[in-house]
Amino acid sequence: MKSTLLSLLTCAAVAQAHFTMQYIWVDGTDEGHNTYLRIPPNNNPVTDVTSTDLTCNVNGLSGANVETATVAAGTNITLEWHQHDQRTGEDAISGGHKGPVLVYIAKAPSTAASFDGQGTVWTKVYESGLLDPSSQEWATDVVNADNGKHSFILPASIPAGEYLIRGEIIALHVASSYPGAQFYIGCAQVKVTGGGSASPPTVALPGAYQGSDPGITVNIYNNLQSYSIPGPAVWSG
Repeated sequence: MKSTLLSLLTCAAVAQAHFTMQYIWVDGTDEGHNTYLRIPPNNNPVTDVTSTDLTCNVNGLSGANVETATVAAGTNITLEWHQHDQRTGEDAISGGHKGPVLVYIAKAPSTAASFDGQGTVWTKVYESGLLDPSSQEWATDVVNADNGKHSFILPASIPAGEYLIRGEIIALHVASSYPGAQFYIGCAQVKVTGGGSASPPTVALPGAYQGSDPGITVNIYNNLQSYSIPGPAVWSG
């Protein structure tokens, strides 16, 4: 009963605290607000794991009007998220939105701008979930502490070419039944230079997740001691 009440109170407090990916940083350089990103029409989450909105958010299957950044393989990339438009000084993500942070990449057959991200094309290159069961610290808490930012290394061995970078934060505050988990997704367009000849493992998005996955349908208000991040293992490159 206590955990149910806590869940209801938390849901009410964060019902409108949605967010989007708004910045990409390349080797420590801020590339500007909504630059190189496919921008969704609003900050609402995706909740249907079978929808093509899971790929790059609503209206995210084309980046025809989006510029493509040039980055070197092996670069440090930072993605930055916020509740409202730009940096307002409040928590980047509502403190009630607990959950994992993930990053996937997909190589485009031609240009990133024309790539819809469909098919078995996505490689997971980063994930972080429940960090400390005793304090219930999540990856989202770390993102908030760093003003909405999280970083990863673009693998040095990927082939040169154009890619989509897909950032994802899964908020689990109403995930005790499906659909409930909230998927916040942003896609950036990059042209990778250098690199190697690796052929990383790939999955489809949608396709890699099921509503019944223990990392998607889960009650986080009952002293959760372990958490299984959805999707494949991280490819180290």
